[in-house]
Amino acid sequence: MLVGEIQAVPKATPWFPDQLEEATAASDRVILGVKAKFSPGDLFRIIFAGGKITRLPKDTLARDYLDETRQRRLGALEQKYEKDYSRSSFLMTSFDLLARRLGFTRDTGKDASDVVEKAARKAKVPTEPVGTMRGEDMLDSLAEAAPTTHLTCLDAAMTATEIGPELIARRGADWRAYDVPAVMANPLEQALGQCWPWADQSVGGELRGQWITAINRAAQLDGVTLAVAPLRVLAEPDGVLDRLETQGLVISGPEWRLAGSPSLPTAPDKPAIQ
Repeated sequence: MLVGEIQAVPKATPWFPDQLEEATAASDRVILGVKAKFSPGDLFRIIFAGGKITRLPKDTLARDYLDETRQRRLGALEQKYEKDYSRSSFLMTSFDLLARRLGFTRDTGKDASDVVEKAARKAKVPTEPVGTMRGEDMLDSLAEAAPTTHLTCLDAAMTATEIGPELIARRGADWRAYDVPAVMANPLEQALGQCWPWADQSVGGELRGQWITAINRAAQLDGVTLAVAPLRVLAEPDGVLDRLETQGLVISGPEWRLAGSPSLPTAPDKPAIQ
């Protein structure tokens, strides 16, 4: 059983986790998100690489990397929110726009993984992370990325912020209603998917690969496995659901593709995954 999770479900869009708690208690095992492994050496990496992560390279400003349209849009947001993003890395600017200006991390409730983890502990159902990521790899990938690699993230973050907070409530309501295509088309969800770590070919690719491997493995086991995975990993084009379908597994649940998206060739049907 697959549960598609979104980050930061707003309290203004309440959902009722009773069925999820019951499904967890009835499962034989639970797979949760990736566990990051940080060593003492990683703390020094944060200290020494901090400037590379949070600021643009020395003696450069945002305008040195932005075309006229991007500079105009960013300038309008700076003026609106009385912020100076001229030296901030584009990733940090994007996170600030989404988390503080748009406010998608404010007034949030429990995520699906929180509910499942607590229910599994209560029912004594064994849990495991889908995999691990070394802090060294994650920090190195982030610190070494050129400023221009985050421009797509910046574009998407500016678009979501320009539209406004109504995106937050709409995304939560669509998720509660199992309208997966609407969630995936939401500019806020798109922005989160186009920023680090998901947009990073190395880190994002490994995260996706771990989910695909774990779910494929679980499909071969006896009993019921409940996995709580990021919705974008499940529903994005050539994501987990598309790949499972091409292997001949029957997907039982809400439609996940945007209207008009092509289906991929499939193998002969195998047991269903909900």
